[in-house]
Amino acid sequence: MHEVGIGADVVERLIVRRGCYHLYDRLDPKVTAFVIVDMQNAFCKAGAPAEVPISRGIVGNINRLAQSMRAAGSQIVWVVSAFDCKGGRSDWENFFKNIVAAEVREKTMAYMSPGAEGTELWHELDRHEDDTLIVKNRYNSLVPGASQLERVLRSRGIETVVIAGTKTNICCETMARTAFDMDFNVVLVSDCCAALSDREHVAALENVIQQFGDVLSASEVNQRLT
Repeated sequence: MHEVGIGADVVERLIVRRGCYHLYDRLDPKVTAFVIVDMQNAFCKAGAPAEVPISRGIVGNINRLAQSMRAAGSQIVWVVSAFDCKGGRSDWENFFKNIVAAEVREKTMAYMSPGAEGTELWHELDRHEDDTLIVKNRYNSLVPGASQLERVLRSRGIETVVIAGTKTNICCETMARTAFDMDFNVVLVSDCCAALSDREHVAALENVIQQFGDVLSASEVNQRLT
């Protein structure tokens, strides 16, 4: 787990700008969804093509927060990445052509194709039968065509999304930005997210809290579930 936090200069700037540090004193569990992003073998398993080692260290926090939010009546949504790869091409060709190095492209495509080992939730995660599982094929699960996440959230009357998972600065942050633009209230859970470095993790937290929502720890989320 990352042992770093938002800088004092950012905190001071927030207080001057909006008169408070945190946006939300209360989270109504009935209209709140806990969305856990990409906590799957492709990112959590040692030696996986896209391994984020710190992701294994946030599993306990995610499980405990999911348990408390589930008990409070919130929706629990697990989002995993999978890419349909046929004939040497994928449904996100721009990613595999330009972002993934040639020497690992074939391995990554095979590992993250639908039903492959890389798309399975990490075995230490506590997913319940009533939880929702959604598959996406872009960084951002809310971009049009990437997944059914928006439809699920809207159909269930969700107003607030509490975001966890990996990477903090990629899939979690891109979802937070878009969710805010779509008029959802946004909370990024600092100790339920993981990046490849402390620097990248903190940068995402500071971006979100300044412009797109709130950043809370798991215990702070629990305190606000009333």
